[in-house]
Amino acid sequence: MLDPKQFINIDSYNSYEKDFIVVGTGIAGLRAALEIAKTEKVTIITKSKIIETNTNYAQGGIAVVLAKEDNFELHIEDTLYAGDGMCDKNSVEILVKEGPERIRELIDLDIKFDRTDDGNLSMTKEAAHSKNRILHAGDTTGAEIERVLMEAVLKNENIEIKEYNFIVDFLGEHSILAYDTVEKNYSVINFKGIILATGSIGAVYENTSNPKIATGDGIALAYRAGAVLSDMEFVQFHPTTFYKENTPRFLISESLRGEGGILRNKYNEKFMNRYHNKSELAPRDIVSRSILSEMDMTESKCVYLDMTHLDKEYLYKRFPNITAFCKDYGIDISKNYIPVSPAAHYMMGGISVDIDGKTSIEHIYAAGEVSRTGVHGANRLASNSLLEGLVFGKRAAETAVFESKDIVIKKNKNKFNTVKKPYICYNDLNKLITEFKSIMWEKVGILRDEQGLKEALNKIELIIHKIMNYKFSGETIVDGLEFINMLTVGYIIIEASLKRKESRGAHYRLDYPQKNIEKKIYYSFSKNID
Repeated sequence: MLDPKQFINIDSYNSYEKDFIVVGTGIAGLRAALEIAKTEKVTIITKSKIIETNTNYAQGGIAVVLAKEDNFELHIEDTLYAGDGMCDKNSVEILVKEGPERIRELIDLDIKFDRTDDGNLSMTKEAAHSKNRILHAGDTTGAEIERVLMEAVLKNENIEIKEYNFIVDFLGEHSILAYDTVEKNYSVINFKGIILATGSIGAVYENTSNPKIATGDGIALAYRAGAVLSDMEFVQFHPTTFYKENTPRFLISESLRGEGGILRNKYNEKFMNRYHNKSELAPRDIVSRSILSEMDMTESKCVYLDMTHLDKEYLYKRFPNITAFCKDYGIDISKNYIPVSPAAHYMMGGISVDIDGKTSIEHIYAAGEVSRTGVHGANRLASNSLLEGLVFGKRAAETAVFESKDIVIKKNKNKFNTVKKPYICYNDLNKLITEFKSIMWEKVGILRDEQGLKEALNKIELIIHKIMNYKFSGETIVDGLEFINMLTVGYIIIEASLKRKESRGAHYRLDYPQKNIEKKIYYSFSKNID
């Protein structure tokens, strides 16, 4: 196991005591901090600026049962169906039944969800949903949720925010090591309880809809501390991200297909009806594999999303952000097809937690995408992720306060070894990162097999061997430490993918294309049991 402290020299450090820490400023982290702040002091730590989160990039919406024609049972059933037999039903029921109250709290904060002409909340349908239950704010729903939660956080005197602080590692039970990327110094922070809400792992892949900060930090931190991880083989690949060669991927929301968008191949043929009876609204894993199949058969690098049959003014109003993005590349979505292809999007697995956000380690909690609650199973239902952040962010915070508020913070002495290795230059580090991402995309992506997974493992072990010969300087510390986390997470994804000798949900094995219908198996990982 890679130890990040083997790559840095810590000549001196500051020391602080904080009651509660939340790592991450996405929906789960902000909701958790607001809950803790009702009775306790809490410090939010983020490695970048406070609004640089996956939540801020979320487009489509948030799923919740509020419509008269909808009910809890239907939302639960849709979630279980998408999860392909791997969901924890109790967790799903909590998500669905507590969801409406969490949404009403956002409405009380004056969130600007879209409304119909008569003033009612506007709801759309997305893939694998049986009813229109997706609340939205144009096509920047995540940014609107982030806005209202952040405004509440900034007004709260019990909440302190520390931006540009990278959590390097845990130091024992109630202590973390952080690196201030602005001041260029280290801190040891002692705490009563900590909630990890660090988001996704998308950046381990060459093609992803996630921002570059999504490097799996929380999962790697928890693993090194001895926490149990589960379902790490289940990585969701979003079917539709904007495709242009040598251009970073941009999410083209599920909502476009929910509003009637049609997928076409390069010959202008509709194709989804050949793969699933729900066509464009099939579960994401099926749509992604179907697109890959069409790309392979037509020898193309993408397929196309057709919105041209829909009203121009409605499209522009409903999807202003996507409209503007496509316009920058010369595409008018009311007249032109949008080139799309799949990209890494969401981790269904993560740090194993119970329904109250408790990990396998006392006083360490997790919420949001970094956690594995069992809500998503083998394949997440569209727009359930933001709801999970709200529901389980609150629950984790309540549990952390209840269990940890009486802890007496002890200031421990820490001694760090001097690392006597040469510094790696930025270009050499970047080459290794690029190579790693390419391996993950080509061998551990949408379609997997034993040969490819083992090849990936061997190649990544060689990269690990190379990086072990160096340490990180000021210009490479953050990228280097992120890379250590990415290597850790990538390695575990491969190990989990090798263990699951079946195809289920987002995990598809070419050498084991069938699902094991006789039994449901969960694979867990911990440095204490591996």
